[in-house]
Amino acid sequence: MNHLNTLLLGLALSAAATAPFAAQPLMSPTELQAKLSDASVRVIDIRDAKSYAANHIPGAINAPYGAWRGPANNPGELPELPKLSALVQSLGLTPITHAVVVSSGADATDFGASARVYWTLKVLGLKELSVLNGGLKGWALAGLPQNNQAVKVAASNFQPQIDKSLVATKEELVARVKSGDAALIDARPAEFFKGDTRHVAASVPGTLQGAVNVEHDKWFAPGSSTFVNADQAQKVAAASPIDPAKETVSFCNTGHWAATNWFAMSEVLGQKNVKLYAGSMVEWSKDPNGLPMANVPSRPKQLLIDAKFWAEKTFK
Repeated sequence: MNHLNTLLLGLALSAAATAPFAAQPLMSPTELQAKLSDASVRVIDIRDAKSYAANHIPGAINAPYGAWRGPANNPGELPELPKLSALVQSLGLTPITHAVVVSSGADATDFGASARVYWTLKVLGLKELSVLNGGLKGWALAGLPQNNQAVKVAASNFQPQIDKSLVATKEELVARVKSGDAALIDARPAEFFKGDTRHVAASVPGTLQGAVNVEHDKWFAPGSSTFVNADQAQKVAAASPIDPAKETVSFCNTGHWAATNWFAMSEVLGQKNVKLYAGSMVEWSKDPNGLPMANVPSRPKQLLIDAKFWAEKTFK
């Protein structure tokens, strides 16, 4: 009997050691407040430095969203590993740190910043991750405390490695588009998907050949920046052209809105085969080989779009 108990205890400990990480992808303000005293929790405020300095969640450390992004000509590009390594080390992050990403909570687009940073941290091998649902706006609406005290943390020696299973490259997508064996999900508003406009850094309007449109803001309570619960997310997915049986690639203009769709499908709904194409349509449309696209407007319409951008830049 003692031998049996020992065996059962060993199996339980083994299961605990291999159990999935406990952090939930979405945290409410009250859930986060209850964990602020936990030394393993690190709140990462990704707002600009001025906004952070004015007021922030007690204990939060600032890492503005721009630090997680690529250059101006392709902001969706994933920064080089040494740069990202230095950033996460400066935040004191380790595999046992529970990192909670906080954005302003202004709207659904703002949520994409949190989702993109969450995705980046997961790409770097971190697993204990959450997003504060509703951002700092939700925190303030809940009447929870803020302060403007500067926060310093000891740097870590964590050495990240890129998890390629979460990243779709342009080269991979060329093959995927040709074979048609992946579900390509365009997270942009319909006017981008239909080719009626483009990102200012993109060369050509349109979308990936074979893509379907699932606008990023479908996952939020109407008129808010609050992400819906898992049951409601299931309903959104069921009403959308999402095929969970296929490997899925989420994209947009610069991997920002796409991060929300990736977060919804991968983290909230638990789909196992979802990747994010970070460079998205800016990178794709600028390829000198002229990669296959759909919904590309006529040349006269493209010139009209170009003229609109020129006028906005010249007369703003």
